[in-house]
Amino acid sequence: MSESNNIQANKSQSTSHSGSNIYNQARFLLSVNKLAQLPSDDAIEVAFAGRSNAGKSSAINTITNIKSLCRTSKTPGRTQMINYFSIDPQHHLVDLPGYGYAKVPLQVKHHWQNLLQRYLVERSSLKGVIIIMDVRRPFTEYDTQMLEWCRQSHMSTHILLTKADKLKRGAAKNTLFKVQKLLKTDYAGTTAQLFSSLKKTGVDEAKGVLNEWFELTP
Repeated sequence: MSESNNIQANKSQSTSHSGSNIYNQARFLLSVNKLAQLPSDDAIEVAFAGRSNAGKSSAINTITNIKSLCRTSKTPGRTQMINYFSIDPQHHLVDLPGYGYAKVPLQVKHHWQNLLQRYLVERSSLKGVIIIMDVRRPFTEYDTQMLEWCRQSHMSTHILLTKADKLKRGAAKNTLFKVQKLLKTDYAGTTAQLFSSLKKTGVDEAKGVLNEWFELTP
């Protein structure tokens, strides 16, 4: 291959792995219910976690700009598996089971809890966790537990305060300020932002965090 062709090929490769446009390449890869079913631990993964009905599936669909990528439902707890979405062979988005609200047997809840905790601790390819919190009800018991797991695992963590359109602008910003103040005190290094799937608020900011964790060219 000539030098000019090499340069062009490198430009094409850089373009396909830069900016925030790569997320609309996401495709469903597989669903698992046990750690042994996870794919090989050699790619870069970013996981999305959150209380059921906090808008996790909608957030992933909005960030990828693929409406039907994750199933959304008015029935909490529909995400009962770890769902993998592949951007490319080296970059995966991971949708973790919704927690805390699903009307399921206690045994199933315990299984999810153990699965989530072991995944956060043992998965070496996991580079960060996006925690979804409803801006009107942040820091539920389960949200705090997830933050504790992330802190114990020294995991990079970012919070999306979803459904920001449900509050007036001033009230939403005030909630963000309070959340950031608490994080600075109790969970140093964890960041937060406002997000709305309906209004597309905060999408670029969220992609910026993903780009950093995925080690993508800005």
